[in-house]
Amino acid sequence: MSALTLDQPPAPAKSTTRRPDRAGLLREVAKRLVTALFVLLCTATVAFFLVRLSGDPVKILLPPDATAEQEQVLRHSLGLDQSLFAQYLDYLRGLLHLDFGDSLVYGQPVGEILADRLPATIELAAAALAVTLVIAVPAGILAAMRRGRGTDNTVMTGVLLGQSTPPFWVGILLILVFAVWLRALPASGYGTLANLVLPAVTLAVYSVAVVARLLRSSLIDVLSCDHIRSARAKGFGPLQVVLRHGLRNASLPVVTVVGLEVGNLLGGAILTERVFSWPGVGQLTVEAISNRDFPLVQATVLFFAATFVVVNLLVDLSYSFLDPRVRTSR
Repeated sequence: MSALTLDQPPAPAKSTTRRPDRAGLLREVAKRLVTALFVLLCTATVAFFLVRLSGDPVKILLPPDATAEQEQVLRHSLGLDQSLFAQYLDYLRGLLHLDFGDSLVYGQPVGEILADRLPATIELAAAALAVTLVIAVPAGILAAMRRGRGTDNTVMTGVLLGQSTPPFWVGILLILVFAVWLRALPASGYGTLANLVLPAVTLAVYSVAVVARLLRSSLIDVLSCDHIRSARAKGFGPLQVVLRHGLRNASLPVVTVVGLEVGNLLGGAILTERVFSWPGVGQLTVEAISNRDFPLVQATVLFFAATFVVVNLLVDLSYSFLDPRVRTSR
């Protein structure tokens, strides 16, 4: 009986190992969601109080010759005559119902204004992300495969220039070359593919440099592992070794950076949209800050923060599918 007990196959253990993994994953997701809500609450609070340091919006909404009585009436209609704490509580109650208030300038619900501008920003960010992946992934692979050679030096020089050049300067330079000198692409506007090229390239320059550099570094580390040497010994070619055995193992840090870059592309589109007069959320944010449109500024800041939080959560969850070791450690 003791021999049978010792030799029993761990069949029940197989059924119990999957359940803790799923339970652990659910606990991890729940923990991340709670943390995300706390971050968004802190962001909303900071945005609420900081935006009110910019001044009184009533001075901008009314003409210069407005009387004090007119200012008081408008301030009362906007709810700005209440105490700061009362305004903050009203703001939080609105957030619980996903009500961001009405714009002080446009007189429309902030949610509708964001919904109108959001497609343009998503279109620009998606195009910039596509440019980033199309250029950065082959460049990083090529630099890692030809480490120390001329190709590697060329890629790293481009990476250095891309990371050290301000995006707004890149945009102005592209406008000067392709719109003014060559007259091949429009300098501003929205609605056609030609209007999208220059803003997307401008927004993608920094991301291309970051992703290409990290992918090169990660691939160099992976290509020195034992399983890569075994694949080479089996007769696989250099490119086949990289694509089939090296790229997936080197993808975890790259996925992290790409996820962060998605948030940067959405949030960093403010200057790019301003340079190219792109009618997105970034351009709307600049206008709202200039007009002291408190509800609109608060909503745009919260949108950018929510983008970072959601992207980071998705990146963390994607680890379980890219690397089984992460899945079993939870």
